[in-house]
Amino acid sequence: MKLGVITDCFKQGIKKGIKIASKLGFEGVQIYATSGEFSPEVLTEKQIAKYKKLLAKKKLVVSALCGDMGGHGFEIEKDNAERIEKTKKIIDLAVEFDTKVVTTHIGVIPDDEDHPRFITMLNALTACGEYAKSKGVTLAIETGPETAPTLFKFVRRTKGGVGVNLDPANFVMVTGQDPAEAVVLLKDYIVHTHVKDGKMLNKTDPKIIYDHFADGGIEALNVADYFIETPIGEGDVNWEKYIGALKQIGYDGFLTVEREAGNKPEQDIACGVEFVKKYL
Repeated sequence: MKLGVITDCFKQGIKKGIKIASKLGFEGVQIYATSGEFSPEVLTEKQIAKYKKLLAKKKLVVSALCGDMGGHGFEIEKDNAERIEKTKKIIDLAVEFDTKVVTTHIGVIPDDEDHPRFITMLNALTACGEYAKSKGVTLAIETGPETAPTLFKFVRRTKGGVGVNLDPANFVMVTGQDPAEAVVLLKDYIVHTHVKDGKMLNKTDPKIIYDHFADGGIEALNVADYFIETPIGEGDVNWEKYIGALKQIGYDGFLTVEREAGNKPEQDIACGVEFVKKYL
């Protein structure tokens, strides 16, 4: 397995984030590509060349692009045509940077496969997945608001090009799903993973949490009432069991560090990766 980090976590811009990632000894970086300086609408050929040159100089590859649209993901049918086209552009950008993974949150998948929202989301992800597959890319759904069995039911009904970005902390913080058990169930679809930790404080319907995020961002909900993200190794993710499960299924892709909270991201990330290394 290889170690990566999300450049945005350093909160110093993409170029600086790439340089810090190299300094800390990472092999890859995940970059947000939905909006801002690295989005398909903004990047010019000259800028693409400069980023490629910087990545090569720092001996880094792109582990994945983040194509998270925010809001309600692909839950709302009338919004999906535009979101599908945007996703296709990010997939094209992934090809440009020689990465085979685009990660995204897609909304909250219902348990009931006949639920209208399930069908709406399935149609959208099938369209995105077929395009991704044609380009040699996998659109990886980030784990979060549903359990592994629900996500498994969903992904297996697509027509290829759709996989899983497994974030163990999201399982622990929101659904209470054992990440190691999720690895075993989702083994055929995992193409990228996150290294993040946290604790559930109070269990609630994940739809409540994710709807608040979708409608008003993180400020719209006092998440501390429900969960807390912690430095890696200080939460409830059983890292020995989780990484052991990844080894068991033969996963050899990226473990990409994500640290969204705290005011010392570089320090937390450096300490976290050293913690994880002892299980590799």
